[in-house]
Order: sequence, then C-alpha cells, then structure tokens
Amino acid sequence: MKKHVIVVGAGMGGLVSALDLAATGFRVTLLERQSEPGGKMHEVTVGGDGVDSGPTVFTMRWVFDSLFKDAGLSLDDCVELVEAEDLARHAWLDGSRLDLYADLERSVASVAEFAGSAEAEAYRQFACQSASVFETLDDTFMRCEKPGPFGLTLSVGLTRLNRLLQTKPFSSLWAELGRVFRDPRLRQLFARYATYCGSSPFESPATLMLIAHAERAGVWMVRGGMQRFAEALLKAAQDRGVETRLDTAVDEIVSERSKVVGVRLQNGETLSSDFVVFNGDVNALSHGLLGASVEKAVPDRRKESRSLSALTWSMKATPRGFPLRYHTVFFGADYRAEFDAIFKRQTVCDEPTLYVCAQDRIEGREPEGAEKLFVLMNAPPRALSESEIDDFEARAFSLLGRHGLGLDIASVERRIPSDFDARFPGSQGAIYGWPTHGAFGTFKRSGSRSSIKGLYFAGGTVHPGPGIPMAALSGRIAAASIRKDA
Repeated sequence: MKKHVIVVGAGMGGLVSALDLAATGFRVTLLERQSEPGGKMHEVTVGGDGVDSGPTVFTMRWVFDSLFKDAGLSLDDCVELVEAEDLARHAWLDGSRLDLYADLERSVASVAEFAGSAEAEAYRQFACQSASVFETLDDTFMRCEKPGPFGLTLSVGLTRLNRLLQTKPFSSLWAELGRVFRDPRLRQLFARYATYCGSSPFESPATLMLIAHAERAGVWMVRGGMQRFAEALLKAAQDRGVETRLDTAVDEIVSERSKVVGVRLQNGETLSSDFVVFNGDVNALSHGLLGASVEKAVPDRRKESRSLSALTWSMKATPRGFPLRYHTVFFGADYRAEFDAIFKRQTVCDEPTLYVCAQDRIEGREPEGAEKLFVLMNAPPRALSESEIDDFEARAFSLLGRHGLGLDIASVERRIPSDFDARFPGSQGAIYGWPTHGAFGTFKRSGSRSSIKGLYFAGGTVHPGPGIPMAALSGRIAAASIRKDA
C-alpha cells in the first residue's frame, strides 16, 4: 500500500512537494485554506481583472524544468512563459534613470552611459563576482537540507575554503558594494537585492549578491499572470494523482507520542496519514496555531525581528508622465533612512523605495488607457493605525509624483501588513519570514525535518529561504527527505 502524505498549504513549496511525491509513488492529499493555489503568488481582482499582487516573475527556471521532467512532463507544455529582455528600469529623484538587461553587454553599455566607463567595468566585475558566489552555493547550500556552517564548509571542501570566504559572509552587502562602486546610485540599486529576502542591505551578508546572478541568468514572466503558473503546478500534481481540496482549513496537525498521525480540519473531520508537509509560516506552529502536540516542532522565535512587510496597491490606472517598464523601481535619496525606519523604529521613512509592476507591458507593449499596475512599498511587520496607513500612502504617491509619474486610478485595492498576517497565519505580516541578517542568520531557518517524526516543512520561512525558486527547492528537499525516511 502506498504511503500517504498530507501537504498542508498549496503555496509554491507545497505544490512542488505534492507533485514530486506523487510522481515518485506516494498517495498525496493537498489541503489549502484559500480558494486558489499559489500562496503569496496570487491575484487581486480589480475592476473585473486579476492583478498580480505577489511575485511578478520567477528566476532559476532550471529548477522547474527539472521538476516537471522528473514528473514526466514538460514545463513549456503546461504554461506559457515569456523570457524578459529588460530586467528593470531604475529612477532617482535627480531625474537619472538606468535600465538593466538580461544581456550582460547591454547592461554594461547602459551603466557606461549612466555612470561612466569605470563604473561599467566595476559592474562587469560585480557580475563575475556574483556568478562565482552563486556557483559556490548552488549545490552546497541551496539544494542541501539545512547545512550548518561546518557542514557547508565540508560541502565546499576544506581545500577550497578560500572560495567559501569569497562569498563574503562576514561583510555586509552595503559595505561590499561600497568597495565595488563609486557611484552611490549603483550602490543603492544593487543593495535592493537584500529586500528580496525581506532584509536590510546594511545588516545582510554580501553573499546575497548571488541574487543578482540569478536574475541576470534569466527572468521569466507568465502570460496571463503568475496565477497561471500556480494553476499549472496544481494541474500537474492532479494529473499525477494528487487529491486536492481547496477552501479547506486545517485546525490541527495531530501527533501521538511525538509522531504525526494526520490532521484535523476546521470542520471537525480528521484525516490520517503517514507524513505531513506543512507549507506555511513555521511560526504558526510555535504560536500554537496548529495544536499543542506540534507546538515544540520548531524553536520559538517570536521575540526575534521579522522580515519586511509591505503596503501594496493593486489597481487599474492610466499612467502618465513617466515611461514605465514591466518593472520600475523608484528610489528616494536616503537609503539608510528607509531601513533604519523599518527595522529600528517600526515605521516608514519620508522617501521610501517603490516598486511598480506594469503587468500588461509584457514583451514591451504599452497599452492604451487603463492598465493593470501593482505598487509595493516596504513596511514594518506590525499592525498600522488608519492615520499611519493614510500617511504612508500619501508619502508613496507623493514620491511617484516627484519622479514624474501620475496615475489616473480607475479602481484600486490596498493591502496592509495585517492583511498579510490574516492570509498567512503566524507571519505577523512579515512576507519573508525572518531577515537574513548577520553571517549566520540564514542558518537559523528550519530545515525540511522537524523534531516531530513524520512532520516536514516547505516554503519561504524554511531553508533555503524566500522567493519562488527557493520555496520550490524547499519543496523538493522536503519530498526527498520523506522518500529517504519512508
């Protein structure tokens, strides 16, 4: 008889675990409290249209090519992907702009025009350095089950210890970028990669420069919106026999004598299983949100600082005055003030960085009239008062106006940290789990296994971290751990 696995949560990690396990002979039941799959990859309906209101692209496509191939499928047959030529447009209040591209030479030429030949050469060196960091850590860290500092050293090899040190774990990203670039705008631009992990570039290790390589190695958009990708993963899992139950909330993960035996649903129904994969914020367990018997499955980290949250606006609007790209980043003048405000004072600075996704501009098209736009501003992971929300919103749209972007808004839906906390229990509104601060911060994340036999974890709050490809890797690691333990 096939071993039965219950996957709790149809976010990226849960979807990948479910598909991977079903493709290798397990009976899998996938439970999701929302009415659609995807987790943080979700749409908000505005003016009758779905607007991407979470991740807007994905990188490291090879992770998904491998997943689908191992399941006997083709990624391209399941979803229509568009590779981006333009990575992003970046804008500063002095009117300067810089576009970066997937093609390295185009980006080098763009940097040269923006900041001169010396900075263009510095960018080329940075590209090589970030590629080296990525290559060092790809197999030895990101694809491994929660390696500690000593285990990582052994994986890299004692004879190659210098290569591990070249990943710059003991230098902050901000400090390292200051050694690479003289132009403060370039330092600010590449420091933003820390926010992909919900972290401050002033506290995060320079190791996070590997994100720059992952992005430059290829960025893919999904025609029709990112929700189609989650739906494609769900269909692939169902085609391999996964039983799916949406709109099904789990009240408790049940264990007896420190071994998982199943789950109890909100409607009182109990489902038995041999294994459970929890794809959610692991804080939910230590907060007792999934029952007393699994409360000690992970360390209690509720006193530790959480990652960035956000204020977001999903809208149908007609932009004017600024030439948007699919991705546009608008910077304020004082970058340190932004992170000091969030992490030290739990507020928002006067000139917060803003990200705008113009989803309809796939393949460079410029729609006429109102289009789907998603605006994101980093915020502290706490409940905000109505006056604070109104004030922060005013700051955001004032900054866009100072950049020359006007918006004629036809309809809009706003999300605040408490909305994220409600959607992702235990998160406190933090979108990325815990910040990756300090040389050893990343090693604090839970691995795929828990202290409860039969209970496994996947998702952005566990190793190897947040982001679509990282969450997917966590799902594959969890599936591999179950196969090994079964």
